Amino acid sequence: MARTNSWRTVLQHHSPLVLPSAADALTARLIDLAGFPAYQIGGFAMAAAMHAVPDIDLEHFGEKHAKVQEIIDASGLPVLVDGDDGYGDVKNVTRTVRGYEAIGASALFIEDQDPPKRCGHMNGKKVVPAEFMAEKIAAAVAARRDPNFFLLARTDALEPNGLDDAIERGKRYLEAGADGVYIEGPTSVKELETVGNAFRDVPLATSILERGGKTPWVSPSQMHEMGFDMILYPTTVLFRAVKAMQLALGDLRRGRPLEPEESVDLKTFEDVVRMSEWAAIENRFMGASHDAGMFDKIKQKLTGAGKKPRERVFGRYRLRLPGPSICGEAGNRTSPRWLIPFPAVIERLLSCLKPLAIS
Repeated sequence: MARTNSWRTVLQHHSPLVLPSAADALTARLIDLAGFPAYQIGGFAMAAAMHAVPDIDLEHFGEKHAKVQEIIDASGLPVLVDGDDGYGDVKNVTRTVRGYEAIGASALFIEDQDPPKRCGHMNGKKVVPAEFMAEKIAAAVAARRDPNFFLLARTDALEPNGLDDAIERGKRYLEAGADGVYIEGPTSVKELETVGNAFRDVPLATSILERGGKTPWVSPSQMHEMGFDMILYPTTVLFRAVKAMQLALGDLRRGRPLEPEESVDLKTFEDVVRMSEWAAIENRFMGASHDAGMFDKIKQKLTGAGKKPRERVFGRYRLRLPGPSICGEAGNRTSPRWLIPFPAVIERLLSCLKPLAIS
């Protein structure tokens, strides 16, 4: 799906950029529908969604690239992709930049962790020498085909080396050609203010990992006043989604129906996944020789709509099967109970029995 704006353009018009993380294509679509101007694809959420594993360097470019393409295809919003450490030296960084640019990413960040890398809010991180990272940044700049492809240099040096080293690294990475700086893991408002003051004239990013991260919650407007232009939220959507699934599974386990106020209905979900768009394609290109399109068949299967009544004779009784299915009235797609208890099924079938007219 074509991007609507470059990363620089969206930064100019929507700073600070509040960037929720999309772990899959459906989340990217929901972010789009919620009205965000851009989003991120982060390793923390994607590792969990793909393999139910933590963000500790268990997956790499090949499998991530394929998943990122699926996510990007679901939304036309500008997207920032997590490039980890570039997956190796300058050759790997070159391939990473070319690969993500080719599938429609708008921006990419690369970090200076020494592998095996891990989530930026975890303890025990190590960083590579600053000159090695500067070489990676220079290679990334040379690898991009479009100068609008935005390269964000992330440093994780604050935790192992201190704030001063993190700031010095950020400046060095800018000199190597990065378009912006991403300082990971400030632990206080004072550190956020120090970082913001150090990079007032360049695009600046950090992340707020809600419910457990190192960086304190500060409102987006306050973050912008401090000097931050991009704020990444790796866990906000993910943690809320996990809680919602746990609640749904608990209710189902206890035999409770799905409550309307806690869920969408089928029509709403069809709008999210653009059912009408696919139906229009089918209706446009499938000829009249087809008895019914896929979507008509699905609807008939669920509701019995459009079916002629069928009759069978048993002794002196005629069994008449009505158009609507016994699992619900035609068109009733929002009912939380699709299945009628077995006794009700029997009762309904008996109501269809009509004595045969004796001539």
